[in-house]
Amino acid sequence: MVRAAMAKIRSVYNFVFIGPGRPSLNEPQFSFDRIHSPRTQDVLWISRTSNLPSVFGWMIESVGMSTATIIGSGPNGLSAAIVLAASGVRTTVLERNGQIGGGCSTAEVTQPGFLHDLGSSTYPLGAASPFYGSLPFTIPWIQPHAAFAHPLDDGTAVVLEHSIEETIDQLDACDRKAYRSLIEPVVSNFAALVEEILGPILHIPESPFVLVRFGLSALLPALSLARSHFAGERARSLFAGVSTHSILPLETTASAAVGLTLIAAGHTRGWPILRGGAQSLTDPLVRHLENLGGRVETGREVTELPLSDLVLADITPRQLLRIAGSHLSTDYRKQLERFRYGPGAFKIDYALNAAIPWTARECLRAATVHIGGSLEEIAQAERTLSLNKPFVLLGQPSLFDSSRAPSGRHTAWAYCHVPNGSTEDYTESIERQIVRFAPEFRDCILSRSVSTPKDLENWNPNLVGGDILGGAMNVRQLLFRPTRSLYRTSRSGLYLCGASTPPGGGVHGMCGFHAAKMALKDLNI
Repeated sequence: MVRAAMAKIRSVYNFVFIGPGRPSLNEPQFSFDRIHSPRTQDVLWISRTSNLPSVFGWMIESVGMSTATIIGSGPNGLSAAIVLAASGVRTTVLERNGQIGGGCSTAEVTQPGFLHDLGSSTYPLGAASPFYGSLPFTIPWIQPHAAFAHPLDDGTAVVLEHSIEETIDQLDACDRKAYRSLIEPVVSNFAALVEEILGPILHIPESPFVLVRFGLSALLPALSLARSHFAGERARSLFAGVSTHSILPLETTASAAVGLTLIAAGHTRGWPILRGGAQSLTDPLVRHLENLGGRVETGREVTELPLSDLVLADITPRQLLRIAGSHLSTDYRKQLERFRYGPGAFKIDYALNAAIPWTARECLRAATVHIGGSLEEIAQAERTLSLNKPFVLLGQPSLFDSSRAPSGRHTAWAYCHVPNGSTEDYTESIERQIVRFAPEFRDCILSRSVSTPKDLENWNPNLVGGDILGGAMNVRQLLFRPTRSLYRTSRSGLYLCGASTPPGGGVHGMCGFHAAKMALKDLNI
């Protein structure tokens, strides 16, 4: 009704001024009428004059200019906003928190001077993202010496080096040929593969043979692929550890896809971190949006559907139902209610008095360390999500970015996968696993900040039950994420654009990019 009323106003008047007082224009030919909006408490001054000058302090809306509201300022919300603003749509991003960035932000949460990434911290898909690669500014990536390390109980570690040759040299002799035959084709075609897997789910592949060859291995469960391709513990453990980023049991169909993709990323684009922390990606994205005429408003929690030509929501289905449920069809609501969330995360941020003293010193070559031992142990940990021996993912960014901590000090983070919404305290379990491979680790701890699944969701409601991927990444929810309609909802002009849409979790901005492109197409722009 309100949208129809605005359309009627625009059919008569040329410009709309929004503000508390009448525009101060001395020229007698400019006449204004006053309208009060009881819904927004704004006062609208409208004029039939077509050649109004720009007036400082007033927001002027041209008759033909479309408007968009983005809910949420995470990486996908900002990418959607940039695409829309670059196409001439007047775009506003609404962020509930006081800090911009959602899961891509940085703060001091342990001690002054120690900068911790609140969500994402390592960016293999960010470095490979076509959207980020198209931006007119340089992202401050830092490339650690190696992509990741995986310590073993024999006191050594297997490290994913940028070079395939240097990685193969660390494997058991029986697995070197197998590793090359499995990984080298993915690495050779990685640029084309990224365009496919980060592209829209429903599209005609530009590199069909690359996609088919990848799919033959990618559709396998990670456990099956590791066992069928490798005989030695080192290659099996390496592949199992990296495949846990799928946050799926390793027996799950297509869980190997994540392992293959991230290994290939490590051999091509690397696993970079951001100089100064995750905020160093968010802040230039916001500046670029503002240069395009868009804006971000913080402290703006959205509780009802905004009034715009387009609304793109960087949220998950649960929040969309809460905000816009009454505007959605019964069938679409039921589809969203069937959307399933994955395991949660239990995270600890550390302020340290020294670098972590790993038994295997080669772990110091990487910003990411996978802690869990053998293939069988990792598979069991991801299957049961028990307190006993969780698989732990650890980051040590200050080894490569001295701005993260005071001189001589360090930061680290560690998390494990837990049942969604778990209230168990995994602190001791996580630290026991770290100590297993760095016996003096506890001596380095100055302070810690613990985030339970509930804490994560309270900070960022997109992390439902601590789920950091915006919903389970199983085959069904990859193909129809969150429904067969993908970004579109049952309401015209309303779209989902967060990690609950294709291509899913990870910091790459492509969910927002594709949703915005679809919205522009629907708006005939």
